[in-house]
Amino acid sequence: MPHEHLGQLPVVIVAGLHAAARNEVVDRLLEAVPGSVALHHDLTEAAAGGVVRTVRDTTGALSRDETPLVDDCACCALREDLVPELLRLAGTARLAVVELWDSVEPKAMAEVIAVHGGDRLALTNVITAVDPALVLPCLANGDDLAEAGLAAAATDRRTVGDTWARQLEYAPVLAVVANDVADEEDHALLAQLHPTARRVAADSPELARAAFAGFDVEAAAAAQHPACALLPHDADESGVATLVWHRRRPFHPERLYEALEDLCCAAARSRGRFWLADRPDTLLAWDAAGGALCVENAGPWLASLPDAAWELIPPMRRAAAALDWHPEHGDCCQHLVFTSPGLDRDGLERLLDSCLLTDAEFASGPESWKRLPAAFDDLLDAV
Repeated sequence: MPHEHLGQLPVVIVAGLHAAARNEVVDRLLEAVPGSVALHHDLTEAAAGGVVRTVRDTTGALSRDETPLVDDCACCALREDLVPELLRLAGTARLAVVELWDSVEPKAMAEVIAVHGGDRLALTNVITAVDPALVLPCLANGDDLAEAGLAAAATDRRTVGDTWARQLEYAPVLAVVANDVADEEDHALLAQLHPTARRVAADSPELARAAFAGFDVEAAAAAQHPACALLPHDADESGVATLVWHRRRPFHPERLYEALEDLCCAAARSRGRFWLADRPDTLLAWDAAGGALCVENAGPWLASLPDAAWELIPPMRRAAAALDWHPEHGDCCQHLVFTSPGLDRDGLERLLDSCLLTDAEFASGPESWKRLPAAFDDLLDAV
């Protein structure tokens, strides 16, 4: 295996809700890279007051200890304990495989390692382990993590579906385990959900090479930001379709709000950015899975900022805006992507178009738009 990180411990993160698939991927990495170890924090018994940390190699467990919760939060305990334990392993291991617990998302842990690992740790990649037969069942699961016994803290309000979506879409590598139950539809769904990912078979030599391929935390974060996210393209294969809906006028807030339930249930996964007439300067994020929708204020559209403020905007955000710039509206737009088996593309387009401002409403201008019913205030301004 390549090893260009002299004096540093290479670290690869393996994430995913599919525990059996994750364990298989970790085992295969340990077998493929002599001298590697796996570090896992088990949050299963966190309610009892602690997190169990295990370090193992191909021969079995090397150590097993308990670390206390931090502010009654198991994920916080993981953040506090992860880097010190990796630093302890530096110099003795050739590769550290960080196996995240079921509902822990890789983005936060990757950033912890990148920020606090100093010059002794090198984050070499993030891999999400996937059982293709479970992609849709997990994505369509709208249960709260607490109901599924997977909450990382008492205040954890995530759902199974949205957690799985973020685990899947953040990783540049998807390690796919073999499952005879999976069909062409399952594989098409996986490909359309994250078309830019490198998909490798868990039992192939390519997996170990992918572990050392390199990882850019800032680029990965930018790829998830709604302003410059690398969203999927239109596709239609094996019964799975992706619709990219792009328009240049804002939504009527009340009509969109009334259509939310139908829009959330129209696809297994939808995401993107949208433009609301009563908040014409605000870029809004759309993130839906398992029938549950999250809408968030993602900051201003660049078109609403004075020229002097552009120097403070990250280059990737400016580049994304420039690629989609309109002479009249700048980067303000609707850019939503819906992916699902059995997607009703025509019906979905008609419903979305019906939520836009009419010609007369659009012609009245932004000052008039701001006086429209503020239907999204409860969602966007909740404390």
